[in-house]
Amino acid sequence: MIKDIFTHDTANEVIDRINHLTPDQKPGWGKMSADQMLAHCNVAYAFLFEPEKFKKPGILKKFVLMNFVKNFVVGEKPFKINSPTGSDFLIKNSRDFEKEKSLLIENIQKVQRLGREHFEGKDNFSFGKMSANEWNILFYKHLDHHLRQFGV
Repeated sequence: MIKDIFTHDTANEVIDRINHLTPDQKPGWGKMSADQMLAHCNVAYAFLFEPEKFKKPGILKKFVLMNFVKNFVVGEKPFKINSPTGSDFLIKNSRDFEKEKSLLIENIQKVQRLGREHFEGKDNFSFGKMSANEWNILFYKHLDHHLRQFGV
């Protein structure tokens, strides 16, 4: 069962896990470093809070995202190890660990403060209108996947 990122307790639990990360922590799978993983997780929030930074998907790509990718991303089934990722989420260079960590914590706190009601029926950059439950799954499942990747 997916925990509710909109609750204070779950948001704090995820933040506590993030605070246990170290810059030199090695992943259990994959190629990202800890700083790259944090930056990767921040992309989902940048799509939401800074959509002007990204090129909107064209009609064909949006069709594929909404009809094939969305169910994988917002379904309750956990992501598989080494699952493919979208090109906007690929982080190839080093990032400032502390800056990315602080930004991710701020993003989680902002989502929790905005609350479930804010996200009900809110448009997603890639997947169209989503329920608050779908937003919750998107946020929590992605964070949990990568925090498990780094053993926290």
